[in-house]
Amino acid sequence: MKEFLIVDDEEGIRNYLKTLLKLKGYEVQAVASGIDALEYFSANPPPSLILLDILMPETDGLETLKRLRKVEREIPVIMLSCIGETRTIVEAMRSGATDYLNKPFEEAELEVAILKALDRKRLVEENKLLRAQNQELSEGYRFIASNPKMIRIKELIVQIANTDVTVFIEGESGVGKEIVAREIHQGSPRREKPFVKVNCAALPSELLESELFGYERGAFTGAFRLKQGKFELANYGTLFLDEIGDMAPTLQAKLLHVLQDNEYSRLGGKKNIVVDVRIIAATNQNLEEAMREGRFREDLYYRLNVVNVNIPPLRERKEEIPLLCDHFLRKYNRKYSSTTTTMSQKVMPYFLDYDWPGNIRELENVMKRLVILSNEDQIIEELKSKIDSQRLTQKVAQQTHVTEISRDDSAGVSLKDMSKTLTSTAEREVILRALQQTQWNRKQAAIMLNISYKTLLNKIKRLDIK
Repeated sequence: MKEFLIVDDEEGIRNYLKTLLKLKGYEVQAVASGIDALEYFSANPPPSLILLDILMPETDGLETLKRLRKVEREIPVIMLSCIGETRTIVEAMRSGATDYLNKPFEEAELEVAILKALDRKRLVEENKLLRAQNQELSEGYRFIASNPKMIRIKELIVQIANTDVTVFIEGESGVGKEIVAREIHQGSPRREKPFVKVNCAALPSELLESELFGYERGAFTGAFRLKQGKFELANYGTLFLDEIGDMAPTLQAKLLHVLQDNEYSRLGGKKNIVVDVRIIAATNQNLEEAMREGRFREDLYYRLNVVNVNIPPLRERKEEIPLLCDHFLRKYNRKYSSTTTTMSQKVMPYFLDYDWPGNIRELENVMKRLVILSNEDQIIEELKSKIDSQRLTQKVAQQTHVTEISRDDSAGVSLKDMSKTLTSTAEREVILRALQQTQWNRKQAAIMLNISYKTLLNKIKRLDIK
């Protein structure tokens, strides 16, 4: 619960404000002078907001404000006074006041001033958090490039980072699309401003719209206060729209409008907000197919796809695996204060032999387990099992891969039907082996086969595996 501090030498004003604010659900403390306020600060945690009278004996409000700002710069302070002189207002604002109200004031005026001050404080805190996260992520990720394709991507990043062109990043899940986006941001003139990420697949369309564009107080049931959207938080910085292929068509139209005009309105808002944001979008889907099916707007696609970056999967750049392993080893050694400083030579062949369907994200998780467990043999057993499953799957795919041809009337059976039968038989064998290797732990088997738990259950039922 938010706690407010009232500083006013008039007892009637203190009691009125205390009662009013408590009725609105705030915790309230009140003192009668600037000296008392400074003593309160030295003995208590800082409040969420201060209501500070200007005209007080001994230490007035302006002097109190200046002394408070030396120890606490972020707390919102609303000045209260019966003086309406411009000079006094200017001096209060220069000294760090958040807002200014003349006595007597209406209850609605006070409420608006409080909400504005708290929203401003929240925005400052969110920006500080975003900068801290950006710093942490910048230190935690490295752009590894030894493969020719990745070296070309790194050269492209250097070329485009200093511009404001929209960048479209394609690649499988886990290949490092966000790393590329952050590398572009860090190399741009916007590097000191926020890098804001939005996962378009993580929220339903209605929530994603309010997340991107924000909403006004009262825009819908439950909108008790103004909320700034990600576009506002990313102003003068970079907005990374991850998994944009999952965005609903209606929301795609609004996004296109923002990209064209650099302005939009919050949900329930009546005025337009102008923003200066660089857009980087990413997807693991085939958007050309999505456009043919009407799931993604062509005009938005071409607006986003000014510069295209296609990141190859890890299985196509295995020469980078030792470098990535070394990076993650150092990272998690620091994080967990581990003594696993090196990997033995017996482990790396398994890392290089495995195809890593989860790409860098999967590799990072394995390295994290290696550091935490300090058990290379266990990691080797896991990888051996996955490699065996991959090889069996590839063998089955080769055996059952046939060209679709018309039905052979003389035989009465088509090669397509034979292919389906062979595929089902081979699929049953692969699943059965995975279940046996995991002692019939179906969740572990699903992970080994790189399919969802629900899909595995459906296959077990369809293939009558008991």
